[in-house]
Amino acid sequence: MTKLPQISGEACIKALKRAGFYIDRQKGSHVIMLRDNPRARAVVPTHKVIKKGTLHSILKPTGLSIEDFLKLL
Repeated sequence: MTKLPQISGEACIKALKRAGFYIDRQKGSHVIMLRDNPRARAVVPTHKVIKKGTLHSILKPTGLSIEDFLKLL
């Protein structure tokens, strides 16, 4: 299994946009992103560095594997 890198919230948002997500709304420092087909939701904090556990929690409901996510970066 590939290790998750330390990335910023902005880099995570850009990668999810490449995967077909769009920004639905923002509340404070959290951006809510949606994808219609297949339906998925991701909540991304716009911090300078996202912790590995948080990044794993972001990827889990999206259905993206770590390898697929790394290709989108």
